[in-house]
Amino acid sequence: MSKLNKFNRIKLVLVENQKSNKWLAEKMSMSETTVSNWCTNHRQPSLPTLFRIASILDINPKNLINA
Repeated sequence: MSKLNKFNRIKLVLVENQKSNKWLAEKMSMSETTVSNWCTNHRQPSLPTLFRIASILDINPKNLINA
């Protein structure tokens, strides 16, 4: 897969909702570094974590991934 392809859209959705990595990290009781790794696609959240992020942002989990 090309480096240009993204696996998740977490950063884009945060920006669209005017939220920061720090905000999400605090809501999830996780480190800001972990959230940053998800946002830059260096690491991927687990499926349960993805559903939790969607719940916090009040969106459909499908909106967090590129299909």
